[in-house]
Amino acid sequence: MESLGIDIGGSGIKAALVNTLTGELLSDRLRMATPQPSTPERVAAVVAEAALQLGWHGPAGIGFPAAVTQGIVRTATNIDHKWIGMDAVELFSEALGQPCTVLNDADAAGLAEIAFGEGRDVAGTVIVLTLGTGIGSAVFNNGILQPNTELGHLLFRGDIAEHYASDAARKAAGLSWEKWGKRLDKYLKHVENLFWPQLLILGGGSSRKFEAFAAQLTTRTPVVAARHRNQAGLIGAAMASSRART
Repeated sequence: MESLGIDIGGSGIKAALVNTLTGELLSDRLRMATPQPSTPERVAAVVAEAALQLGWHGPAGIGFPAAVTQGIVRTATNIDHKWIGMDAVELFSEALGQPCTVLNDADAAGLAEIAFGEGRDVAGTVIVLTLGTGIGSAVFNNGILQPNTELGHLLFRGDIAEHYASDAARKAAGLSWEKWGKRLDKYLKHVENLFWPQLLILGGGSSRKFEAFAAQLTTRTPVVAARHRNQAGLIGAAMASSRART
């Protein structure tokens, strides 16, 4: 089954057509800058433009950087605060002229990794962390998602964790991958002490450089890069759209 997957991040919006039965991309991945300010109307316009450029006129799945319940945006840490309380399903469906499914972006990435990636057939608790502008999270138990966990907002070292260990924090502090890896290791140990997972999967933009910091990770829990790296979010979003139609 084919669907449009869209992954909205704090700095970029990615889109591609996806075979939701295999996780394979059926088009080139399109990347467009997240508009600043990232108001609902401006983001919806970029999403509509992405669908137009890909020649898509069907349902879409959209991963969004916030807690989303029943299509309503509940938080706005790395997106404009005008999103809070917005019916994102209604907004994007109107912008595209097609039914849309909206879910947390890290949850979308997690769905892809559980179905087609490193988390497939792993029993127990698996946590997917997306490292980018912030830190997103998806928590699974025996393949079942607990949505909107937002582990990047855990209090850690006197602030929320993503201000210490996200890729944006690495860039802001001018840290080498090695030094940032040591920071990330502290955060990952905090997460494993809370959840005792069987596997930690790292996605998001930083996962492309996994080899540059992997040696600094000393958790007792195995840590791997997402198989689909930074494409997992749009693959999982397309999957969510497909599942909503069945």
